[in-house]
Amino acid sequence: MIISHQFDQPGIHFFTPNELSQQLAYIHHPIGKIIQPHVHNPVPRQVVYTQEVLFIRKGKLRVDFYNNQQQYLDSRVLETGDVVLLITGGHGFEVLEETEMIEVKQGPYVGEEDKTRFQGITAKQAKIVK
Repeated sequence: MIISHQFDQPGIHFFTPNELSQQLAYIHHPIGKIIQPHVHNPVPRQVVYTQEVLFIRKGKLRVDFYNNQQQYLDSRVLETGDVVLLITGGHGFEVLEETEMIEVKQGPYVGEEDKTRFQGITAKQAKIVK
C-alpha cells in the first residue's frame, strides 16, 4: 500500500481496515483543532506476520513486490515524502538516489529468524507501475 507524497484530504483518513495488525492513517487538521488528551488501554493483540511502514524522508528507490510464494508481481518507484505499508508477501529494493527512510514495524525483532531471504529480480526485469 503506497501513499503518495501528493495525497491531501482534510480530516483523518485510514487506509487500513480495522482488523489489520498495522494501522496507517493520514491526518490533516486546521490550526486550532483540539485533539483530546488520551491514553491507550492495554488490549492483548496477537501478531503473526511483521508488517512495516517506510517513510521516505529523502531520495528515490524502486520497491519490488512479490507474493507469498516469492513470485515477482511488479515494482513502484518511491520518492521523497512517499509512504509505503508492506502488508503481506515479499519485497526488495534498489536505491536509485541516495535515500533516507524511517521504518516502523512490530517488535520485538528476532533477527534472521524474522525473515526468509530469496533471489529477487534484476533492474532490467522490473515492471514499474505508475
